[in-house]
Amino acid sequence: MSVPDYMQCAEDHQTLLVVVQPIGIVPEESFFRIYKRISAVSQVNVRDSQRVLYIRYRHHYPPENNEWGDFQTHRKVVGLITITDCSSAKDWPQTFEKFHLQKEMYGSTLYDSRLFVFGLQGEIAEQPRTDVAFYPSYDECETVEKRIEDFIESLFIVLESKRLDRATDKSGDKIPLLCVPFEKKDFVGLDTDSRHYKKRCQGRMRKHVGDLCLQAGMLQDSLVHYHMAVELLRSVNDFLWLGAALEGLCSASVIYHYPGGTGGKVGSRRAQGGSLSAEAGNRHRPGALTSNGINADTSAEIGRAKNCLSPEDIIDKYKEAISYYGKYKNAGVIELEACVKAVRVLAIQKRSMEASEFLQNAVYINLRQLSEEEKIQRYSILSELYERIGFHRKSAFFKRIAAMQCAAPSIPEPGWRACYKLLLETLPGYSLSLDPKDFSKGTHRGWAAVQMRLLHELVYASRRMGNPALCVRHLSFLLQTMLDFLSDQEKKDVTQSLESYTAKCPGTMEFITLPDGLKLPPVPFTKLPIVRSVKLLNLPTSLRPHKMKSLLGQNVSTKSPFIYSPIIAHSRGEERNKKIDFQWVQGDVCEVQLMVYNPMPFELRVENMGLLTTGVEFESLPAALSLPAESGLYPVTLVGVPQTTGQITVNGYHTSVFGVFSDCLLDNLPGVKTNGCTVEVIPALPRLQISTSLPRSAHTLQPSSGDEISTNVSVQLYNGETQQLIIKLENIGTEPLEKLEVTAKTVNTKEKLYGDFLSWKLEDTLSQFPLKPGKIATFTVNIKVKLDFSCQENLLQDLSDDGISVSGLPLSSPFRQVVKPRVETKPINPQESSKVGDFSHVKTLEAILNFKYSGGPGHVEGYYRNLSLGLHVEVEPSVFFTRVSTLPATSTRQCHLLLDVFNSTEHELTISARNNEDLILHAGECQRMAIQVDKFNFESFPESPTDGTQFANVKQLEEERQQAKGLEINSKLDICWKIPSLKREGEASVEGVLNQLVLEHLQLAPLQWDILVDGKLCDCDIVVNCKVGDPIPLEVKLTNWSKHSVGPFALTMTPYQDYQNGVHNYELQDAITFVGSNTFYIDSVKPTKDSVYFGALLFLYTGDFYLNIKFHEDNCSRELPLSWFCLPSVHIRAMEPTVQTKL
Repeated sequence: MSVPDYMQCAEDHQTLLVVVQPIGIVPEESFFRIYKRISAVSQVNVRDSQRVLYIRYRHHYPPENNEWGDFQTHRKVVGLITITDCSSAKDWPQTFEKFHLQKEMYGSTLYDSRLFVFGLQGEIAEQPRTDVAFYPSYDECETVEKRIEDFIESLFIVLESKRLDRATDKSGDKIPLLCVPFEKKDFVGLDTDSRHYKKRCQGRMRKHVGDLCLQAGMLQDSLVHYHMAVELLRSVNDFLWLGAALEGLCSASVIYHYPGGTGGKVGSRRAQGGSLSAEAGNRHRPGALTSNGINADTSAEIGRAKNCLSPEDIIDKYKEAISYYGKYKNAGVIELEACVKAVRVLAIQKRSMEASEFLQNAVYINLRQLSEEEKIQRYSILSELYERIGFHRKSAFFKRIAAMQCAAPSIPEPGWRACYKLLLETLPGYSLSLDPKDFSKGTHRGWAAVQMRLLHELVYASRRMGNPALCVRHLSFLLQTMLDFLSDQEKKDVTQSLESYTAKCPGTMEFITLPDGLKLPPVPFTKLPIVRSVKLLNLPTSLRPHKMKSLLGQNVSTKSPFIYSPIIAHSRGEERNKKIDFQWVQGDVCEVQLMVYNPMPFELRVENMGLLTTGVEFESLPAALSLPAESGLYPVTLVGVPQTTGQITVNGYHTSVFGVFSDCLLDNLPGVKTNGCTVEVIPALPRLQISTSLPRSAHTLQPSSGDEISTNVSVQLYNGETQQLIIKLENIGTEPLEKLEVTAKTVNTKEKLYGDFLSWKLEDTLSQFPLKPGKIATFTVNIKVKLDFSCQENLLQDLSDDGISVSGLPLSSPFRQVVKPRVETKPINPQESSKVGDFSHVKTLEAILNFKYSGGPGHVEGYYRNLSLGLHVEVEPSVFFTRVSTLPATSTRQCHLLLDVFNSTEHELTISARNNEDLILHAGECQRMAIQVDKFNFESFPESPTDGTQFANVKQLEEERQQAKGLEINSKLDICWKIPSLKREGEASVEGVLNQLVLEHLQLAPLQWDILVDGKLCDCDIVVNCKVGDPIPLEVKLTNWSKHSVGPFALTMTPYQDYQNGVHNYELQDAITFVGSNTFYIDSVKPTKDSVYFGALLFLYTGDFYLNIKFHEDNCSRELPLSWFCLPSVHIRAMEPTVQTKL
C-alpha cells in the first residue's frame, strides 16, 4: 500500500467503500453533479433492522490499496458505480463492455456494481435491468438516490452473508490465513498444521470478522471479536495484525464514545441520519442494540461497557498499534494513517501536546518516493491537523511548505495560484492579517522577520501569477506594517520594487477580490509620512468672519434656567472636542496644518496630498512636498475651498507615495493630536484689498487687543503738518461689497495729541457702493499731527533773560550751542548730549484704521469682516515755543501775547499768525513774536466742582477746562509755519504751552466796565472832543458776567492833566467842574445784569484832560480780585466853542 489517505478517521472503519467513476467521455461538471447526489446517500437504514450502513464514496482509488482489503475491510472496494454518456444504441455494446472491464479492476473484492447511463433512449433503455439504470439526461434523473439505496441494500446482503459465514464456528473446516500483500512470499513453506499457525489464522480471522461486524452495524459484536483477536494475535507475536486488531478496537470505542465523529465536521456523520428510524438514531446508546440487532436487557449494557475502551485507553492502544506498525517498513502508510486518526481523537479530547507527539511521529514516517502532488497533500493535512490541535504557527509552517512545494523546480508547470492560495492560508498562523487596521492598535504581534519573509513570498507568487495589482498591494502592506523592522537597505529595496510595480499598475484604494472570493482591503500609507498632529487653521485675521451682535445678547444660547449644570458642562466639553469655535467662509481658501515627519533614510516625495472631507462640497487643492531623510516634525499646510455652506468635517488626507494612492483617515491614525475636525462654513462674503499712496512700513504694529494688522504704512511729518492718505478699496472677492464702516484707534503712544489725528468723510466713498467684484473705490483720510510745541526740558532755565532779543539770539549764546539740530560729533558734555537728543527727538504716532465691511449672502446671515490698516507716523519737531508771556495792551480788552519761537529743523522756516507779518527763522534760530489778541471770555466753560466728593474728577475737569481754553485761543491765533525749500507747511499750536498765569492775563474780567463820554465809548487811544462851556454827559455802565451778584460799589472820578514828563496835575478845580457829585454809586448787580449811573462834566478851559477813577475800599470791593476792577482810560479834549457870526 503506497498511497495514504490523509482524510482517514476512526469512524471510517465502519464504512463500506464504494468507487464512483466515469466511463468514456463524461463532462466533468455533469459527473460531479451526479457524484454529489450519490455521495449524499452516505447512511442507509437497513430494511427490517435497526442497523445503519455507512458508505464512503471515492471517485478515485488506487487498485494497490484494494489489496489491503483483507487487512482492514474498510479499505476494500465493495461497490462500483460507473457513470457514462451514451447517446445512440450503436454505442451501447462498447459502453457495456467498458463497464465490465472496469469491474474486473476491482473484481476480486466487489460485492455489487451499477452502471448509470445518461442520454440513451429507446428499446435498450426500456429493458428492465438490475445493474444498469438509464436516464434521458443529467437533469431528468430523479431516481438516482433511490437506486443508490437499493444498491446499498444489495451490498448489505452480501456483507451480512460474509459476516455470518466467517463468524460461524466451523471447527471441521480449515481457517484460511489472511495476508497482506508483502507477507505472501514470507509464508511459503510454513507448517500449516502447527498450533502457532492455526492461532495466527484464528486471530486474523477474528480480527477480520470484527471488521465485518463493525461495517454491518454490530458494534458490540465487533468489540468482542477485536478483544478475542488481540488475545490470539498477542500470543503468537503477530504484531502487524495485532496492531490492526488494536486499531479496530480503538475505532469501535471511538464510534461509541464520539457519535458525532472525529473527522472535523462535527455532527456531519450523524446529522445525515435524520431519515433513519428513531431506533437507529439511538443505536449508540447503551442497551439500544445487541449483537443480533434485537433489543436486549440491561445485562447487555454491562457487557458493552466492559468491552469498550475508555477515552484514555483508546490513546494508549493507538500508541501500541502504531509501535507495532513501525516494525514493518511496508506498513508505513498504515502507520501514518493511524497517527492521523489518533490525532483527530486527541483533538476532540483537547489533548494537544499528546496529539503533537503523534503528528511529529507522522512527519518522520518514511514512505516511498512521493509525487509533488502527494507531498502537497501530506503537508496540507499536517497543517490542518496542527491547526485543529491549536498549534497555529506549526500549522502555518507546514502550510507554507505545501505552498512552496506547489512551485517546486521539479514541476514542469508550477502552480503559482495554488502556491499563493496556500500562502494566504498561512497568514493567521504567523499572526498576520491582510487588513492594516489590525496593526495600528497596540504592540506588534508575531515574529516580524518571519512575517516579512512570508510577505515577500506573497509578492513573488503574485508576480509569477502575472498580477501586478496584487504585488503592489502586498508590497504596500509590507512597507506600511513592517516599516519599524526594515533596515535602511531593505527600505530602499522595497520602495524601488514598489515603484517598478506601480509604474505598470498604480496602487489604489479599491478592494481586490480574489477568485475564491477573498477581498484584500486597501493599504493606506499612514506612515509615509507619519502624521503627528492635525490642526484646522482659522482664516487670516483680515478674512475672519464676525457675527453681528444681537439685541438679545448671549442669553439666547442659554437654554437652561440653571447657573451651572454638570450635564451641560460635560456635553459642551464633548462638543468642544469635535467642533471648532471659528468659522470658514464659502469660496475662501481654508487651511489645515499637519505636522509630519519622514521615517525613511532617503528623501520622501509626496505627491497629490490633499484633504478628505464630508458634509460640505469641498474642492481640495492638492500639494506636493519633499521631506528630507529622517526629518523632524515638519509643518505641511493643505488647502481647499468649501463650495457650499454647512458643517464640514475633515476626516483625513490623501497622498500618492511611490505610485500608491492612499486615503488616510484620522480615525485610523493612532496618537494623532487634533484641535477638532468639524467646523462651520458660513455663506460667502466679499473680500476687500486695500492699497495706499504711502509706502509700506517696516514697523509692524502690535495692538493690545491681539488683532493682526494686514497692511502697515508709514509716513514722516513735521509737527503740525497735515497730509492726505488716499486708500484704494478693491473688491477682490466674488460678492458685492455693500456695507462699510471705518473707525480709528491710536495705539502705543504716550504723546499728547491736540486736535483730530485722523479725519475723513465716509459719504464720498459710500456713494460708490455697492462695490461690485473687481471694482475700486477711493477713501481719503487726513493725517494731522499736532503734538506739544512746548520745550519739555525747560532749557531756558540756563538762559539769561538778557540773552534773548526780539531780533534773535546772539551767536555766543549758550542756547544756540545747545539746540543746534543733528549734531554729527558726539559732545564731550553728557548733559549737552541728552539735551540735543531731546530736542531733535523724533516722536512716533501709531494708529489703526479698521474697515468693517460686509455684503452678499454672508451679510444676510449677519456676518462681516474686519480689515485693519496700521499707520506709523514719525513726527519730527518743527518749531518750539520756548517761552510764553503777556503784556497789557492799550485797551483793557486786549493784550499782547509774546512767544519765543525756536526753529528745530535744518531748514529756513517762516512763521506767521493772524494779522501779523511773516517771521523768518533760520535753522536753529530762536526769535520772539508778539501777537495782539482780544481777551477771551472763559465763563462759559464748566467750573470746577466745589464739593470734595468728586475729588477724583477735579484734576480731569480742570485739564478739560484748560484744554478748551487753549483750543479757543489757538483758533484765534492761527499760527502757521512754512518750509519753502521743502514746500511743506503746517500749524503751530500753543495749546500745550499756555500756563495758568498766561490764561488769566488773556481772560476778560467778569465785571465789564464801560464809560461813555458824550455817548462815545472810551477805551485805548480814543479821544473824546468837547466844547468849553458845554456840559458833557458822563455814563458809567457795569455788566456782571460772573455767577454771583456783585456790589454795591462807589467810585470817585478825579480829573488830571498829564504833562508827558511824569508830572500829573490834579489841581483843576478852576478848569473842570462836575454837574453833580464826582462820586458814582452803583447798586448790587445780579449775574448777567447791568447797572448804569449818569453824571456830567463842564470844562471851563481848553486842553487835554484825563479821568482818574478810584474805587472806595469797602467790604464788597475788597472781596473781589483787583483784576475785576480794570476800567478803561478816559481822554477828553476841550476845545474853544465855535463862534457863529450873524450876518
